[in-house]
Amino acid sequence: EVCVESDLQDGQMMEVEVGRHTVLLARTDGKYSAIGNQCTHYGAPLSKGVITGHRVRCPWHGSCFNIQTGDLEEFPGIDCLPCHKHFGGFVQQLVTMTENFCSGAASLICAEILRQENFVGRIIMVTRDDLLPYDKTRLSKVMNVESETILLRRAEFFHQYDIEVWLKKEALSVDTDMKTVTFNDGSVQSYDHLLISTGCRAKGLDVPGIKLDNVKMLETPEDMLSEKDVKFYMNDSVIEVKGVNGKVKEVVLKSGTVIPADVLIVGVGSIPNSEFLQGTKIQMNAKNFVIVDKCMRTNVPDVFSGGDVVTFPLAMANNRLVTIGHWQMAQAHGRIVALNILNKPSELNSVPYYWTVLLGKTIRYTGYGEGYTDIVIKGRFEERKFLALYIKNDEVIAAAGLNYDPVVSAVAERLAAGKVITKKEAQYVEWFCLFLLCFHL
Repeated sequence: EVCVESDLQDGQMMEVEVGRHTVLLARTDGKYSAIGNQCTHYGAPLSKGVITGHRVRCPWHGSCFNIQTGDLEEFPGIDCLPCHKHFGGFVQQLVTMTENFCSGAASLICAEILRQENFVGRIIMVTRDDLLPYDKTRLSKVMNVESETILLRRAEFFHQYDIEVWLKKEALSVDTDMKTVTFNDGSVQSYDHLLISTGCRAKGLDVPGIKLDNVKMLETPEDMLSEKDVKFYMNDSVIEVKGVNGKVKEVVLKSGTVIPADVLIVGVGSIPNSEFLQGTKIQMNAKNFVIVDKCMRTNVPDVFSGGDVVTFPLAMANNRLVTIGHWQMAQAHGRIVALNILNKPSELNSVPYYWTVLLGKTIRYTGYGEGYTDIVIKGRFEERKFLALYIKNDEVIAAAGLNYDPVVSAVAERLAAGKVITKKEAQYVEWFCLFLLCFHL
């Protein structure tokens, strides 16, 4: 026995211990439910998140779960949550764990959803990497990770669900009339449905010395380095990289500053991996991103695209075509592709949710802030605790926060529900936060 019915009101949740299990109790529409309390992404306590209707949103990275079944409803969560049985007002024992499964970026999510929805046909995933799908977000956030520790699924998983993974293989061309793909080893594979999720690659610097051995792009686990002290040089740029014996020695800035360096990591944007589509009927924009509709379909029948390589209609931006290179959106793309392949019409409605780690602090961001004209700020940057609300046309279109959990997740829920947050509401930030957290959005 862990609680009584009177302990929870509608729209409330609490964390309890049942044996060795951490359980999230919730009450919605007068009914009680009990699911696992740790988000399946990075283990955040969902009891610190935001509950809205029949789902709870993670306070760290925005994953959403059905409060009654534990099913994953929004990425970047990896799996569904364990679902527990309760009797009367009491949670008594762990009964079962859901066997739905979801993880990874666009192609992996697509393959997993297809199997989850009982697709029995052949599934082939092809990558030029020599590693099974892995959590690429950790390359820029966690130092000194080893390849095996960031795999999203191990080889046994792919064997169990009969998903073929071809490593170290690259597509060279696509024939959409014959429905075939030609690879760099000369092989040709036919398809019934094709998902193009080739992502982007790091853009290099066009300066002398950029070809030195220890210039890195931070694209693979082999590029990882130990964390050092950080110093920013603002309003400046690199004009030359000087080396000794083929390795970086100094980096010269436009301002004249010379910085000693053992290794140079270049992070100046990305380029879509879409060259192999040149000359095909697949439509791309001027920057060579693949154009898709709300169902992630290209202009060619049976050809879909997702992830960083696409430009797609964003529902919360009035279906404006946007390019968002982020893990959570790529996962959402993969799910929509799989459902439409199975003739289960589905449209993309996800709200972008980002996070980054700077100097050991995590900044969370939700929405689409391009074109904002005003910012309402609560807190102080200097104190490393703030909430920034981005305003356009007198409405909040995005939010960023540091040490202000779970308000960014609460804003994401409002945006996902299509509810407007006015500038006037945002200006009364104390009341605004109370409204979000206490009145269930």
